[in-house]
Amino acid sequence: MGVRNYLVEGVSGTGKTSVCAELRRRGYHAVDGDLELAYQGDPRTGEPTEGMRHEHHLWHVDRVRSLVADRGSAVTFFCGGSRNFPEFVDLFDGVFVLEIDPGTLRRRLDGRPEGEWGGRQAERDLIARLHRTKEDVPRDGTVVDATRPLARVVDEILRLTGG
Repeated sequence: MGVRNYLVEGVSGTGKTSVCAELRRRGYHAVDGDLELAYQGDPRTGEPTEGMRHEHHLWHVDRVRSLVADRGSAVTFFCGGSRNFPEFVDLFDGVFVLEIDPGTLRRRLDGRPEGEWGGRQAERDLIARLHRTKEDVPRDGTVVDATRPLARVVDEILRLTGG
């Protein structure tokens, strides 16, 4: 949906949803990929699956391509995590990876209710491992320190995009 398109990624708890909301509040076009593009699917085939598994959290690639092709906005931010990002990451003008320290991650996850992703201990253990290994976030993205106040995190992203 933008002449320029950016992906905002990061491990669960790093602030992708909050960044999306703040970008929208400031008048930018931002897509909450976890709500607007995500589904549960087989990571090899893309076919929909039943149940909820982290490794099956995919984005509809055709919808990502369609939104990127629409040049109706000057800039669009796609915020969220997807296990199939390698299938569409090359469509973006830039990728930002939100990072936080383990203590901040723990505090943020402690505030999540049990029904939200990261609210149960098994999910927290997985998130902590993914935080350590960075195995399911883009490796070539620009790292943004997301331990800072939200306004400063978004200011930094906008500065890096020239916005």
